[in-house]
Amino acid sequence: MKRVKITVIRKACYQDLMEKYENPIEHACDIKEGSVFVSENCQRPEGMCESAWESMLQFVMVLAHGGENFYDGWMKNPKSAMISCNDGFRPVSFLLETIEDL
Repeated sequence: MKRVKITVIRKACYQDLMEKYENPIEHACDIKEGSVFVSENCQRPEGMCESAWESMLQFVMVLAHGGENFYDGWMKNPKSAMISCNDGFRPVSFLLETIEDL
């Protein structure tokens, strides 16, 4: 099984939606752009948000088992995927890439 590198590419924040719809919360997502995680054996990396992990798990599983070319050419690198977490107020975009061991 291949390892999968997970890189935090972008973190958005929709303040207007938060003000209109969200109840105030004390702890929001604290993940940082540029952070890198590695999934071994399709396991959630330590420090990875559980909700974000659930959003990407199916893609991680396919990449870890050697799958590629999601949606017939969606990504320039067929052994990758760009996935966002399901937080509609603070979506985070993650680049998933198969790690090719030599």
